Amino acid sequence: PEMLSNPKLALVQGTLNMVMKQNVTLSCLSESGSPPVRYTLFKHNQQVSALNRSDLSPALFTLTISSASDVGEYKCKAECNSSSTGKYSNSLNFTLIEPISKPVLSSPTSQAKKGQNVTLSCLSENGSLPITYLFFKGKQNISPQQTMQKREAAVIFLFMDSLSDFGTYKCKANNSFPNNTKYSNGFNFTLAEEKSHSQHLIISLGLILLLLIIGFALAIPFFIIPLYKASE
Repeated sequence: PEMLSNPKLALVQGTLNMVMKQNVTLSCLSESGSPPVRYTLFKHNQQVSALNRSDLSPALFTLTISSASDVGEYKCKAECNSSSTGKYSNSLNFTLIEPISKPVLSSPTSQAKKGQNVTLSCLSENGSLPITYLFFKGKQNISPQQTMQKREAAVIFLFMDSLSDFGTYKCKANNSFPNNTKYSNGFNFTLAEEKSHSQHLIISLGLILLLLIIGFALAIPFFIIPLYKASE
């Protein structure tokens, strides 16, 4: 009888990045050996299912990911009557992907002057990593995509060069979860009012007048009253 070869575990349907309630089909096959062959599927060394094949056709195992405990490392084992020990396959590792939460767009300031540098940060608190972020002003994309491998915000730097740079900004985020792009609320930069030269002049004159009034009030008990008494 021909010696049984190590079986190959392959993904027939589905992906290794799983979403809840998703089905996957795995194929386990030893390409050489003497039938019948018994194939056993294991998850973390615990038996999941077993199938017998009377010829050299693959054993197909269908799994439904119904909880987080269903993901992890899978292997299969092939055994035939002519062999005292079984042969193990390569492993396939399934991970569970989660949808992202709505990203939050923020900045240390909402008011800026022309010629000022500002920053914008975009962060989704929940969802499987990595997460890709993109920034917009109106409907116009204003930055390259930023893919974050850690739970940290994507940041862009803006130079407020003209009035057209003020207005509403947004960001969007997505990950490998299908059809799960989320947009932030709008963040609005407004133009900080700059005081004109005439405003500065009025304020300066007002302060001088106030100081004169205070000075006059202070002088009354020391100079005005004695002079008035002396003239009586």
